[in-house]
Formats: sequence, C-alpha cells, structure tokens
Amino acid sequence: MIRTLRQHFYLNDFINIASDYSELRTNLDDLLVLHPCATWFGVAQGNSMQDEGIYDGDVLIIDRQVNALQGAVIVAQLNGEFICKIFDKKRRMLLSANPQYHAVPIRDCDTFSVEGIVIRSIRMHFKSSLQGLWSCTP
Repeated sequence: MIRTLRQHFYLNDFINIASDYSELRTNLDDLLVLHPCATWFGVAQGNSMQDEGIYDGDVLIIDRQVNALQGAVIVAQLNGEFICKIFDKKRRMLLSANPQYHAVPIRDCDTFSVEGIVIRSIRMHFKSSLQGLWSCTP
C-alpha cells in the first residue's frame, strides 16, 4: 500500500492525490534534506548495495553532519575512489549488501575518509540529464 504525504488518501484516489499535491506547502529539499549546508548528492553505480535497497542509478542523498555510527551506510573515499558501503566501524571494514561481494578491510596504509552518511536513496524511473554529473560506486 502506498499513502500520500498526508497519510490519509490512497493511491487509487486520484482526485485526492492531486489536491494533496497542490496543497503541499513544502518542497523536496524540506522533505529529503536534513542539513542543507552539509548535504550533497551522488548516483549509485553497481549492485553491491542492493540488499540495502540501493540500486544502480539511484540518487543518494548524503549528509556530512550525521555521525558515522556502526552499521551506517556511508559514502567514503578509499584510496581516491568514492564508494558506498556499510561501515563496520568496530572491525574497520567496509561491507557490501550483496553476498557476491567481499568485505573490504580499511588498512593502516589506506587513504580513507568518510564523506557522509546516506540518509536517503531515490529510485530514478526516468533518467535525468543531470545524473551524469554525479556518481558513487556502491
């Protein structure tokens, strides 16, 4: 079941959905972004995060102000490459959400930085010409 933002109209009630949309007093930034000055966007490439619901071509909303807790889905730079992984902070590992991919250890000799936490992902059912400007490798 899918509900509109107001949580009380159903998807098959088109008249109510249209009126709900026109009455929306916010924008997508207000809905999706927690910290505007600390947020950036990327596009997922690959299928290593599919069991977290992140698929190739999804837009990732990444927040630098949210703490990288154990098990968070992060975007990091590892040896100069952007990657999207599950952060196993305790064991210093980067985990995929697809059993076909091995965990990646963060070694002392690696250049590693957390670039933010993935707070949202958006499935793009129709490609935008802007998508080519951003990319992250899950």
